[in-house]
Amino acid sequence: MTQAASGKLPGSARLIRLPVISDPRGDLTFVEGGNHVPFSIARVYYLYNVPVDSERGGHAHRALQQVVFALSGSFRLRIDTGSETTDYWLRDPRQGVLIDRLIWREMDSFSQGAVCMVLASHPYDEGDYIRDYDTFKAAVRDSVYP
Repeated sequence: MTQAASGKLPGSARLIRLPVISDPRGDLTFVEGGNHVPFSIARVYYLYNVPVDSERGGHAHRALQQVVFALSGSFRLRIDTGSETTDYWLRDPRQGVLIDRLIWREMDSFSQGAVCMVLASHPYDEGDYIRDYDTFKAAVRDSVYP
């Protein structure tokens, strides 16, 4: 397992940096689907009041793409391509991680008051989830997706 301190992420995962407009009243950051993220945004959800010792995620998606942000506080995002696993700490609300299809994700070590926002390419579909790690590994192995 590696730490992505340099910003190098495995597989098709990559950092997304959002613009910021700053003035004496504070900072404003915005995101536009198809511009700042490589898909139209079909769903937005956020996690908050997550107990410090809790884990979230623990799944992959067959088709869904997501971008994960820490709007407040921090947490660790572990991404796994099936052949490479990398930990990345999210703590800057202007920076997110694009997680493509067939990438396993886990989140933990949430700081007190952390808020995680996720932008998703599709509406919720339970059938798109892969919740068993061995099934995920088989899907990656059998996939023609790079």
